[in-house]
Amino acid sequence: MLAALYSTDGGSPELEVREIPTPSPGPGQVRVRIAISGVNPTDWKTRKGLTGRAGTALGGLQIPNQDGAGTIDAVGSGVSTERLGQRVWLLFAAHGSPYGTAAEYTVLPENRAIPLPDAASFELGASLGVPALTAAYCLATDGAPEGRTVLVSGGAGAVGHAAIELARFERAAKVVATVSGPQKAALATQAGADTVVNYREADAADRIREAVPTGVERFVEVAVAANLELDLAVAAPGAVIVAYAADSTSVAQVPVRQLMAANIALRFMLLYMVPAADLQAAIDRTSAALAAGALSTLPIQRFSLNQAAAAHDAVEQGAVGKVVIDLDQR
Repeated sequence: MLAALYSTDGGSPELEVREIPTPSPGPGQVRVRIAISGVNPTDWKTRKGLTGRAGTALGGLQIPNQDGAGTIDAVGSGVSTERLGQRVWLLFAAHGSPYGTAAEYTVLPENRAIPLPDAASFELGASLGVPALTAAYCLATDGAPEGRTVLVSGGAGAVGHAAIELARFERAAKVVATVSGPQKAALATQAGADTVVNYREADAADRIREAVPTGVERFVEVAVAANLELDLAVAAPGAVIVAYAADSTSVAQVPVRQLMAANIALRFMLLYMVPAADLQAAIDRTSAALAAGALSTLPIQRFSLNQAAAAHDAVEQGAVGKVVIDLDQR
């Protein structure tokens, strides 16, 4: 099979595309013919050694990308043959494995291959995984968002997009999104945000308070170090702020007394460390929204497998929309 690979044994982390043997599924595994591979920040960061995570390298080589969608074409022992031919979306393909989704095939435990409804595109399936499950977990860390006010920072990003749609599906009282400009504001509005605010503008806090006079009860936060002051300015008493991302230089100044006085919880999460029961709950909630037609894709930026390196570069450089690798292109 054709695969994008990089070295994990001290060599170059640059991607190259070449033929390697097609893997066979082991016990409890399925093999998936990949249609679309989704690219997330975690993929290029892991490739460049910035996350402290790696797969189980194949002779010192790793295929990147956690997310994807395709069709099960082989099953290992202990897996029902009824799964053959099933359309699936994938999660954690490269977590503890050399076989990420930037290849024609991957093998992974069957519980990481989730049924994809016929009405959902492979592009949508490949957009779930890390972004949607992160959003689902953040929204429900202290109970479902039904009836609560939610603020999604970075409302035009992959996690932000999923968080807006999931909050709408789960009947949040009001969803506010923050963005950095008009193009991203349009994307957040299309996703279903009730109010969209440019966080760079001086009156951002006033506009959020005008939209949510009683304060924001739940925050899905992409940049807590940069946004904590704004979050606290609009938070309701007892609010929960869940931070899911950080770069290597992020250092938040935490105003302890202010959080204590308003009984605000500041939480952090990393999807790879979420307990199994909570991860399954996030999968179930995402699947329910998917089955109801409540989830959509951001605008797609499509690359071929031979352009895998350019796809990673696009995500690293902050591409607007969803970057995918289309395995039907060459």
